[in-house]
Amino acid sequence: MDNNQESALTQLRASVEQQLGCSTNEYNDKTMMRFLIARSMDPNKAAKMFVQWHKWRESFVPSGFVADSEIPDELEANKCFLQGLAKNGLPVAIIKACRHFPNKDQPQFKKFLVQMLDKSIASSFRGREIGDEKMIGILDLEKISYKNVDARGLIIGFQFIQGYYPERLAKCYILNMPGFFVSVWKLVSRFIDKATLQKVVIVTNKDEMKGMLEEIGDEILPEEYGGRAKLVPIQNVVLAPAEDDLVGQINP
Repeated sequence: MDNNQESALTQLRASVEQQLGCSTNEYNDKTMMRFLIARSMDPNKAAKMFVQWHKWRESFVPSGFVADSEIPDELEANKCFLQGLAKNGLPVAIIKACRHFPNKDQPQFKKFLVQMLDKSIASSFRGREIGDEKMIGILDLEKISYKNVDARGLIIGFQFIQGYYPERLAKCYILNMPGFFVSVWKLVSRFIDKATLQKVVIVTNKDEMKGMLEEIGDEILPEEYGGRAKLVPIQNVVLAPAEDDLVGQINP
Protein backbone atom coordinates (compact mmCIF):
# COMPACT_ATOMS: atom_id res chain seq x y z
CA MET A 1 0.00 0.00 0.00
CA ASP A 2 1.52 3.33 -1.05
CA ASN A 3 1.36 6.62 0.84
CA ASN A 4 -1.63 7.93 -1.12
CA GLN A 5 -3.62 4.78 -0.36
CA GLU A 6 -2.70 4.93 3.31
CA SER A 7 -3.74 8.58 3.48
CA ALA A 8 -7.06 7.88 1.76
CA LEU A 9 -7.68 4.94 4.09
CA THR A 10 -6.99 7.06 7.17
CA GLN A 11 -9.37 9.75 5.92
CA LEU A 12 -12.03 7.15 5.14
CA ARG A 13 -11.89 5.64 8.63
CA ALA A 14 -12.02 9.06 10.28
CA SER A 15 -15.04 10.12 8.22
CA VAL A 16 -16.93 6.88 8.81
CA GLU A 17 -16.25 6.94 12.54
CA GLN A 18 -17.45 10.53 12.76
CA GLN A 19 -20.69 9.74 10.90
CA LEU A 20 -21.46 6.46 12.65
CA GLY A 21 -20.12 7.41 16.07
CA CYS A 22 -18.25 4.13 16.46
CA SER A 23 -14.87 2.58 15.70
CA THR A 24 -14.05 0.90 12.38
CA ASN A 25 -11.49 -1.43 13.96
CA GLU A 26 -13.60 -4.51 13.20
CA TYR A 27 -13.17 -3.85 9.47
CA ASN A 28 -9.70 -4.57 8.14
CA ASP A 29 -7.85 -2.48 5.58
CA LYS A 30 -8.75 -4.73 2.64
CA THR A 31 -12.45 -4.41 3.43
CA MET A 32 -12.23 -0.62 3.68
CA MET A 33 -10.08 -0.44 0.55
CA ARG A 34 -12.86 -2.04 -1.52
CA PHE A 35 -15.07 0.97 -0.81
CA LEU A 36 -12.27 3.33 -1.82
CA ILE A 37 -11.66 1.46 -5.07
CA ALA A 38 -15.39 1.50 -5.84
CA ARG A 39 -15.37 5.28 -5.44
CA SER A 40 -12.17 6.03 -7.35
CA MET A 41 -10.14 6.47 -4.13
CA ASP A 42 -12.27 9.42 -2.99
CA PRO A 43 -12.46 9.15 0.84
CA ASN A 44 -15.61 11.26 1.15
CA LYS A 45 -17.56 9.31 -1.47
CA ALA A 46 -16.27 6.02 -0.07
CA ALA A 47 -17.34 7.05 3.45
CA LYS A 48 -20.84 7.87 2.21
CA MET A 49 -21.04 4.47 0.53
CA PHE A 50 -19.79 2.65 3.63
CA VAL A 51 -22.22 4.42 5.94
CA GLN A 52 -25.12 3.62 3.62
CA TRP A 53 -24.05 -0.02 3.51
CA HIS A 54 -23.66 -0.18 7.29
CA LYS A 55 -27.12 1.21 7.97
CA TRP A 56 -28.69 -1.05 5.31
CA ARG A 57 -27.00 -4.16 6.68
CA GLU A 58 -28.09 -3.45 10.24
CA SER A 59 -31.72 -2.92 9.24
CA PHE A 60 -32.11 -5.53 6.48
CA VAL A 61 -29.90 -8.31 7.88
CA PRO A 62 -29.98 -7.64 11.65
CA SER A 63 -28.87 -11.16 12.60
CA GLY A 64 -25.91 -10.99 10.24
CA PHE A 65 -27.16 -13.70 7.88
CA VAL A 66 -30.31 -14.82 6.04
CA ALA A 67 -31.71 -18.15 7.19
CA ASP A 68 -33.29 -20.62 4.75
CA SER A 69 -36.58 -20.23 6.61
CA GLU A 70 -36.76 -16.58 5.50
CA ILE A 71 -36.72 -17.41 1.79
CA PRO A 72 -38.73 -20.65 1.31
CA ASP A 73 -40.26 -19.75 -2.06
CA GLU A 74 -36.96 -18.72 -3.59
CA LEU A 75 -35.16 -21.86 -2.45
CA GLU A 76 -38.02 -24.10 -3.56
CA ALA A 77 -37.47 -22.89 -7.13
CA ASN A 78 -34.06 -24.61 -7.03
CA LYS A 79 -32.55 -22.01 -9.34
CA CYS A 80 -29.23 -21.15 -7.71
CA PHE A 81 -26.19 -23.41 -7.53
CA LEU A 82 -22.85 -23.04 -5.75
CA GLN A 83 -20.21 -25.05 -7.56
CA GLY A 84 -17.05 -24.63 -5.51
CA LEU A 85 -13.87 -22.75 -6.38
CA ALA A 86 -12.57 -21.98 -9.86
CA LYS A 87 -8.93 -22.42 -10.85
CA ASN A 88 -8.17 -18.93 -9.51
CA GLY A 89 -9.77 -19.73 -6.15
CA LEU A 90 -12.96 -17.73 -6.71
CA PRO A 91 -16.35 -19.25 -5.88
CA VAL A 92 -18.69 -19.90 -8.80
CA ALA A 93 -22.45 -19.36 -8.49
CA ILE A 94 -24.88 -20.32 -11.26
CA ILE A 95 -28.44 -19.06 -11.70
CA LYS A 96 -30.87 -20.89 -13.97
CA ALA A 97 -33.16 -18.10 -15.15
CA CYS A 98 -35.75 -20.54 -16.57
CA ARG A 99 -36.57 -21.52 -12.97
CA HIS A 100 -37.05 -17.94 -11.85
CA PHE A 101 -40.40 -16.18 -11.78
CA PRO A 102 -40.89 -12.55 -10.71
CA ASN A 103 -41.66 -12.65 -7.00
CA LYS A 104 -44.41 -10.42 -5.68
CA ASP A 105 -42.72 -10.76 -2.30
CA GLN A 106 -39.86 -8.34 -2.98
CA PRO A 107 -38.39 -8.50 0.56
CA GLN A 108 -38.04 -12.28 0.21
CA PHE A 109 -36.37 -11.93 -3.19
CA LYS A 110 -33.94 -9.35 -1.82
CA LYS A 111 -33.10 -11.59 1.13
CA PHE A 112 -32.48 -14.41 -1.33
CA LEU A 113 -29.97 -12.19 -3.13
CA VAL A 114 -28.22 -11.45 0.15
CA GLN A 115 -28.00 -15.12 1.09
CA MET A 116 -26.71 -16.05 -2.36
CA LEU A 117 -24.02 -13.37 -2.33
CA ASP A 118 -23.04 -13.91 1.31
CA LYS A 119 -22.83 -17.68 0.98
CA SER A 120 -20.95 -17.55 -2.31
CA ILE A 121 -18.33 -15.18 -0.91
CA ALA A 122 -18.04 -17.08 2.37
CA SER A 123 -17.40 -20.33 0.49
CA SER A 124 -13.97 -19.01 -0.47
CA PHE A 125 -12.84 -18.29 3.10
CA ARG A 126 -9.75 -20.16 4.21
CA GLY A 127 -10.61 -20.29 7.91
CA ARG A 128 -11.40 -16.59 8.11
CA GLU A 129 -12.39 -13.66 5.93
CA ILE A 130 -9.55 -11.72 4.30
CA GLY A 131 -11.70 -8.83 3.09
CA ASP A 132 -11.02 -8.71 -0.64
CA GLU A 133 -12.57 -12.03 -1.75
CA LYS A 134 -14.43 -11.96 -5.06
CA MET A 135 -16.83 -14.30 -6.87
CA ILE A 136 -17.79 -15.40 -10.37
CA GLY A 137 -21.44 -15.45 -11.40
CA ILE A 138 -23.04 -17.32 -14.29
CA LEU A 139 -26.51 -16.33 -15.45
CA ASP A 140 -27.90 -19.02 -17.73
CA LEU A 141 -30.82 -17.88 -19.89
CA GLU A 142 -31.37 -21.21 -21.63
CA LYS A 143 -35.05 -22.14 -22.10
CA ILE A 144 -36.36 -18.90 -20.61
CA SER A 145 -39.74 -17.60 -21.74
CA TYR A 146 -41.46 -14.28 -21.27
CA LYS A 147 -42.89 -15.44 -17.92
CA ASN A 148 -39.34 -15.78 -16.58
CA VAL A 149 -38.29 -12.27 -17.61
CA ASP A 150 -37.70 -10.06 -14.58
CA ALA A 151 -35.95 -6.84 -15.57
CA ARG A 152 -36.67 -5.34 -12.17
CA GLY A 153 -35.13 -8.33 -10.42
CA LEU A 154 -31.99 -8.10 -12.56
CA ILE A 155 -31.66 -4.39 -11.86
CA ILE A 156 -32.05 -4.98 -8.13
CA GLY A 157 -29.44 -7.74 -8.24
CA PHE A 158 -26.83 -5.60 -9.96
CA GLN A 159 -27.63 -2.62 -7.74
CA PHE A 160 -27.11 -4.79 -4.67
CA ILE A 161 -23.73 -5.87 -6.01
CA GLN A 162 -22.75 -2.27 -6.81
CA GLY A 163 -24.04 -0.64 -3.64
CA TYR A 164 -23.67 -3.29 -0.95
CA TYR A 165 -20.96 -5.65 -2.24
CA PRO A 166 -18.37 -3.30 -3.77
CA GLU A 167 -15.50 -5.02 -5.59
CA ARG A 168 -16.91 -8.47 -4.80
CA LEU A 169 -17.81 -9.38 -8.39
CA ALA A 170 -14.88 -10.59 -10.47
CA LYS A 171 -16.87 -11.57 -13.54
CA CYS A 172 -20.42 -12.36 -14.59
CA TYR A 173 -20.99 -14.64 -17.57
CA ILE A 174 -24.35 -14.53 -19.34
CA LEU A 175 -25.10 -17.66 -21.34
CA ASN A 176 -27.67 -18.60 -23.97
CA MET A 177 -29.21 -15.15 -24.39
CA PRO A 178 -32.23 -15.44 -26.74
CA GLY A 179 -32.98 -12.75 -29.27
CA PHE A 180 -36.01 -11.40 -27.45
CA PHE A 181 -33.90 -10.81 -24.32
CA VAL A 182 -31.51 -8.40 -26.03
CA SER A 183 -33.89 -5.47 -25.56
CA VAL A 184 -34.38 -6.47 -21.91
CA TRP A 185 -30.63 -6.45 -21.35
CA LYS A 186 -30.28 -3.04 -23.01
CA LEU A 187 -32.83 -1.70 -20.51
CA VAL A 188 -31.18 -3.37 -17.53
CA SER A 189 -27.67 -2.25 -18.52
CA ARG A 190 -28.74 1.39 -18.29
CA PHE A 191 -28.92 0.90 -14.51
CA ILE A 192 -25.50 -0.75 -14.22
CA ASP A 193 -22.41 1.38 -13.76
CA LYS A 194 -19.54 1.23 -16.22
CA ALA A 195 -17.15 -0.61 -13.91
CA THR A 196 -19.67 -3.41 -13.31
CA LEU A 197 -20.64 -3.66 -16.99
CA GLN A 198 -17.00 -4.24 -17.85
CA LYS A 199 -17.13 -7.41 -15.74
CA VAL A 200 -20.09 -8.82 -17.69
CA VAL A 201 -19.26 -11.28 -20.47
CA ILE A 202 -22.07 -12.29 -22.82
CA VAL A 203 -21.05 -15.68 -24.20
CA THR A 204 -22.21 -16.00 -27.81
CA ASN A 205 -20.16 -18.80 -29.39
CA LYS A 206 -18.27 -22.04 -28.73
CA ASP A 207 -14.90 -20.32 -28.49
CA GLU A 208 -16.14 -17.99 -25.74
CA MET A 209 -17.71 -20.95 -23.93
CA LYS A 210 -14.38 -22.77 -24.20
CA GLY A 211 -12.66 -19.71 -22.73
CA MET A 212 -15.01 -19.73 -19.76
CA LEU A 213 -14.36 -23.44 -19.26
CA GLU A 214 -10.60 -22.92 -19.34
CA GLU A 215 -10.77 -20.04 -16.87
CA ILE A 216 -13.05 -21.74 -14.36
CA GLY A 217 -12.12 -25.40 -14.80
CA ASP A 218 -14.00 -28.51 -15.84
CA GLU A 219 -14.04 -29.85 -12.27
CA ILE A 220 -16.35 -26.99 -11.28
CA LEU A 221 -18.58 -26.45 -14.29
CA PRO A 222 -21.47 -28.83 -14.95
CA GLU A 223 -21.55 -31.19 -17.91
CA GLU A 224 -23.89 -28.98 -19.92
CA TYR A 225 -21.14 -26.31 -20.03
CA GLY A 226 -18.43 -28.80 -21.00
CA GLY A 227 -17.36 -29.60 -17.45
CA ARG A 228 -17.46 -32.74 -15.34
CA ALA A 229 -19.38 -31.55 -12.28
CA LYS A 230 -22.98 -31.91 -11.21
CA LEU A 231 -25.08 -28.90 -10.27
CA VAL A 232 -25.03 -28.29 -6.51
CA PRO A 233 -28.11 -26.43 -5.16
CA ILE A 234 -26.98 -23.60 -2.92
CA GLN A 235 -29.30 -24.76 -0.11
CA ASN A 236 -27.43 -28.09 -0.04
CA VAL A 237 -24.06 -26.43 0.52
CA VAL A 238 -22.99 -26.39 4.16
CA LEU A 239 -20.05 -24.18 5.00
CA ALA A 240 -17.81 -24.56 8.01
CA PRO A 241 -17.91 -21.60 10.41
CA ALA A 242 -15.12 -19.08 9.98
CA GLU A 243 -12.62 -18.81 12.80
CA ASP A 244 -14.01 -15.55 14.12
CA ASP A 245 -17.62 -15.61 12.97
CA LEU A 246 -20.65 -17.61 11.88
CA VAL A 247 -21.28 -18.60 8.26
CA GLY A 248 -22.96 -15.78 6.43
CA GLN A 249 -21.99 -13.10 8.92
CA ILE A 250 -19.56 -11.40 6.58
CA ASN A 251 -18.58 -7.92 5.66
CA PRO A 252 -20.08 -6.53 2.42
